[in-house]
Amino acid sequence: MDWLNAGVQGVLLGGQYALLACGLSLIFGVMRIVNLAHGVLAVLAAYLSLFLVQQGLPLWLAVVVVVPVFAALGYAVQRGLFNPALAQVRARGAGGDSRGGGSRGAGELAPLLVSFGVAVALTSLLQEVFSADTRRIPTGDLASAGVPLGPLSVGLLPLITLVVAVAVIAGVQLFLARTPTGRAMRAVADDPGAAALTGVDPRHMYAVATAVAFATLALAGVFVGMSTQFSPGYGDLVLLFAFEAVIIGGLGSLWGTLAGGVVLGVAQTIGAQIDPQSGVLAGHLVFLAVLVVRPGGLLPRSVPA
Repeated sequence: MDWLNAGVQGVLLGGQYALLACGLSLIFGVMRIVNLAHGVLAVLAAYLSLFLVQQGLPLWLAVVVVVPVFAALGYAVQRGLFNPALAQVRARGAGGDSRGGGSRGAGELAPLLVSFGVAVALTSLLQEVFSADTRRIPTGDLASAGVPLGPLSVGLLPLITLVVAVAVIAGVQLFLARTPTGRAMRAVADDPGAAALTGVDPRHMYAVATAVAFATLALAGVFVGMSTQFSPGYGDLVLLFAFEAVIIGGLGSLWGTLAGGVVLGVAQTIGAQIDPQSGVLAGHLVFLAVLVVRPGGLLPRSVPA
């Protein structure tokens, strides 16, 4: 029974990892860049939600406020920071840099450095404003509520997190597959030059993709803030788990991200069942094993579809 409980708890934990990794996977799938500020941005969303709750807003209303604010922030960050970095490098590549390497590889590096700078600056800012003390978003009875599941009792909050993760990933997948904006985004991901010839603005599509990614990471940040204590430096751990879930599932694959999150969560809880201090280590070992056996991930797909 203990092993069964560990497996169920791992699936629930995987839901949180998948929700955290969804935005990271989307940005990579569309723009082929890794946002190193992903973790600290999720923590920023948790702090903003906590602030709104402390001002008297119900938690659900705080979420309603935070998600669109982060979507707008994502659009602005992409247009103001990432797009200029990509444009500058592509201009150098088009001019024929004698050192070689190709514009695509350099295009991945420039936004990577920009996102690293954003992560460092935001972490320092949060440290100055909120100090290094750990916080947690109050959830009342939700934190201790349980749901009977056969012989087991699972936490209501982790169960809600898993359901939300599946709903968000399914929603983003449908958005990409069924809406004109989503199809334009996929076209830009496949070939921005060809998409531009049909009248699609790649810069706008990149910004829309980042806005959607920021909205999902804001929602994930709120759930992280409700389920555990966080501090300004907690973003590093969030980024690590999200990145591992993306790599295990397959870069650019949203459903792969869900599978990767569940695999990582189950590995950690099973590892903790064997040795209470080895849960996180077990997850890292599974991550390394997937890199060796299937470097492309369990469900690889270069472009979300």
